Amino acid sequence: MRRMPGPVALVGSGEYLPVMRPIDLHLLEGRPQRVVMLPTAAGEEGEERIRYWNELGLGHYAGLGVEAVVLPVMTRNDALSKELAATIEGAGLIYLSGGSPSYLAETLRSTPVADAIAREWERGAALGGCSAGACALTAIAGGFRHPEQLGTKGLGLIDHLAVIPHFDRFDRRSPGLVTEILKRTPEGLTLIGVDERTALVSVPTAQEPEEYVVMGEQSVWWIDRDGSREEFTPGTRLCIRRDGSPSALS
Repeated sequence: MRRMPGPVALVGSGEYLPVMRPIDLHLLEGRPQRVVMLPTAAGEEGEERIRYWNELGLGHYAGLGVEAVVLPVMTRNDALSKELAATIEGAGLIYLSGGSPSYLAETLRSTPVADAIAREWERGAALGGCSAGACALTAIAGGFRHPEQLGTKGLGLIDHLAVIPHFDRFDRRSPGLVTEILKRTPEGLTLIGVDERTALVSVPTAQEPEEYVVMGEQSVWWIDRDGSREEFTPGTRLCIRRDGSPSALS
């Protein structure tokens, strides 16, 4: 019998910070206590920034008593390495941290590393994507900082969603951002805003519609095509149909 894909956490911000401890423990529950971290999205930010994310992540998971491995996939040549891809095998959680969503998606797309991520997820591993990582796991990578990047395809593991991370901060500082992103979001995609220090976590199920739970400190927002919004607070379970709006289950 085929195993269900593992859960996916689309995180607005806060990777490797204490607020993420309950979310990461939830993702790792019943899975190998081994995390593979990909700092790929920060590949254009320089060695100091990459080292910051790596050290923060390693310290975070050490505090949880979990083995963590940094997978140094910073360029497309790295992503084409079958040797690096093999490191992903056996992970309980695969985590894509922040940076540039378009760079992340373009670096990984159609490579052995991307194939290994999808394969382990289909075998039951959990996926975590924070900020750029959340965007790249969905249908569209980019747009929350630079709407012109909305033409960049994501990895499409969650292929019917588009995500605006840091939603509370970007919406407050750039009131026209949502309108611009809506103009560039193809029909048929559900646009979700995820506030900082908050995650939308899928609940593995073989049924339609898909189920999710809101975890963290703030809210997740469904954004309709007319710009109207519906708020889902922490603890809310909701279903998201591929052809319609989310609805709260509890």
